[in-house]
Amino acid sequence: MAGLLKAGTVLSSESGNKYTVIQLLGAGGQGEVYEVEDGKGRYALKWYYKHMATSAQKQILDNLAAKGSPDSSFLWPEDLIYEGTGKPFGYIMKLRPKNYKSIVDLMKRRAEPSFYALCRAAFNLTKGYQKLHAMGYSYRDISFGNLFFDPDSGEVLICDNDNVSVNGKDDSSVYGTPRFMAPEIVLGKVKPSRNTDLFSLAVLLFYMFMLNHPLEGRLEAEIKCMDIHAMNRLYGTNPVFIFDPDNKTNRPVRGYQDNALIYWDLYPESLKELFIQAFTVGIQSPNRRVTENKWLETFANLMSGIIICPSCSAEVFYDEEKEHKGAAHICWACQKTVPVPAKLVAERNCVLLTADTKLYSHHLYSDYDMETIVGSVVRNPKNPNLWGIRNEDKVNWTYEKADGTQIPVAPGRSAAITEGAKIHFGRSAGEFR
Repeated sequence: MAGLLKAGTVLSSESGNKYTVIQLLGAGGQGEVYEVEDGKGRYALKWYYKHMATSAQKQILDNLAAKGSPDSSFLWPEDLIYEGTGKPFGYIMKLRPKNYKSIVDLMKRRAEPSFYALCRAAFNLTKGYQKLHAMGYSYRDISFGNLFFDPDSGEVLICDNDNVSVNGKDDSSVYGTPRFMAPEIVLGKVKPSRNTDLFSLAVLLFYMFMLNHPLEGRLEAEIKCMDIHAMNRLYGTNPVFIFDPDNKTNRPVRGYQDNALIYWDLYPESLKELFIQAFTVGIQSPNRRVTENKWLETFANLMSGIIICPSCSAEVFYDEEKEHKGAAHICWACQKTVPVPAKLVAERNCVLLTADTKLYSHHLYSDYDMETIVGSVVRNPKNPNLWGIRNEDKVNWTYEKADGTQIPVAPGRSAAITEGAKIHFGRSAGEFR
């Protein structure tokens, strides 16, 4: 495929760096993406089509490059190649590793992440947008094409950040991608904002977990021609969540939308309740959409609530609602009962305690840090049948037995996992159950 730039072309950036074009990687609606090198490493270059290389787009890029990336998950504009008004231009960003896959790869089963990796990808994605919004930006175009993830680790990369704008400022021609846009944008009532981003994010998350669109059930299956009028009705004037508890007119059709039917029952009520809020109340009242923090709390608990079935090794999610009702956890793969291990409950966080469990900072301090390890489940060296949590934090803990006796737990020391006992972590406390 021939591109606008030939291999070997040398381009000079505004910062004085020189980049040599290696090859064309792909093309989209705004321009082409190339692999380039500067002698120190390789990068990606987005080169705009002439009609997209506007002064408004240049100003957006200048602002983004000056302010800097929200975090490392964004393939953010780092360097600009610009020769003057009226001439084509582009920007440099990090090159996406080849092991990263798209959500389309996930839906087509070209990527098979574990449930744990999927939950971590959802957590990392949501945290990225949380940081973006905290900087006063809206993304405007959350969709399939803008997210890539590592199926093994759950690390994510968010691309096409050149459409990011100051929240509430209409300085971009991009309003979103069909099927991901909030109903109020479909109907032309509002411009993109953080609120509309939250709807698009919920759609993308639903796709990741259910491999189906949240509004595509029977009403979509009955459409004979998906023209603009049908799309406006389905996604704008009459959107109905496929699992709306009060409106069953748009349930998934068996044999056509099986993914949603299969996956919906695999997840705990905590996740399903958020999707119900996002696509019922969140459709009618944009100010009541699910926030990033609420998603993050839920994904952290999903990651920390996976039980490995002892019979077939399938991943099964712990569901607090089932335990409250006295219902057993049944493995979705082999249909056998899965025993629930001991738990540490700290505020809104619940961590299942198994041989491989790590306590992260978020579990103790609700700070959304699921990278910093502050504790590990370990076996008692004198009695292999006894287990405890080793303090890997920087502060002392206090272990409180069921009878009220308190024992200091310094960093490097362990506290026994005993039902009814508590650990005081300084800023929070947890209880073994």
